[in-house]
Amino acid sequence: MAAAGAGDTATSKLELIMGRDGLARLASSAVMVLGVGGVGSNCVEALARGGVGRLIVVDHDVVQPSNINRQAIAFHSTIGRKKVDVARAMIADINPDAQVEALDRFILAEDVPEFLDAYAGRVDYVVDAIDTVSAKLAVAQYADAHGVRLVSSMGAANKLRPEAFRFADVYDTVNCPLCRIMRKEARKRGIRRLRVLYSCEQPVAVPVRAGAERRERSNLGTASFVPPIMGQMIAGEVLCELAGVGGRDGAGGAACGKAEGGARA
Repeated sequence: MAAAGAGDTATSKLELIMGRDGLARLASSAVMVLGVGGVGSNCVEALARGGVGRLIVVDHDVVQPSNINRQAIAFHSTIGRKKVDVARAMIADINPDAQVEALDRFILAEDVPEFLDAYAGRVDYVVDAIDTVSAKLAVAQYADAHGVRLVSSMGAANKLRPEAFRFADVYDTVNCPLCRIMRKEARKRGIRRLRVLYSCEQPVAVPVRAGAERRERSNLGTASFVPPIMGQMIAGEVLCELAGVGGRDGAGGAACGKAEGGARA
């Protein structure tokens, strides 16, 4: 194995693209990730690798065998362990200087205002990777009312095409069953805006197993690559905004400019 160069550090490649000032801003930033599942755990990993100085991770679940296909914290060696404990160990191994709060708790809709009030002024960004609609709405309502920077993950299940992911306001989304529910309920609650990452791909039809009970038919399929890509994309959004780099266009995508190839013959 080649010896590391004198300038080879965990952040040397980051500094080239984020800049020294950007890295300093990230090191002094705090990000809260609600839910450490398929999307959340991969987002946490990228935030830790991206130099965020303080991470608050919240979940009340344990690692299960069915998590192994998509979660950054799920291995045969971690089955049965608290997700937040595994996430904390992962962050420490990536960035020993990071401060980590690992909160083993459910995010219940009725508890959201009091919970987020306790972090008022101490968190720079919130990532919603929660499964429950009521809790997602409560977080969105709080963020909208209090000016908290929030990005919310929409459905990853029954999706296969990474190129279909989009950042948008929830009111401008298409082909996403979860977004449809969120839009309807957000209007009722007077939520003015909610930035989401969603897929505009039509959900893949999953066959129902013969003899399955009604409750089993709601099981959703998840590809190994979809939640990780979503988590990484959300982390990218957060990291670039906190570092003050990588502008985006009005539709929420990268400003790519015009195609360079010209017309085809």
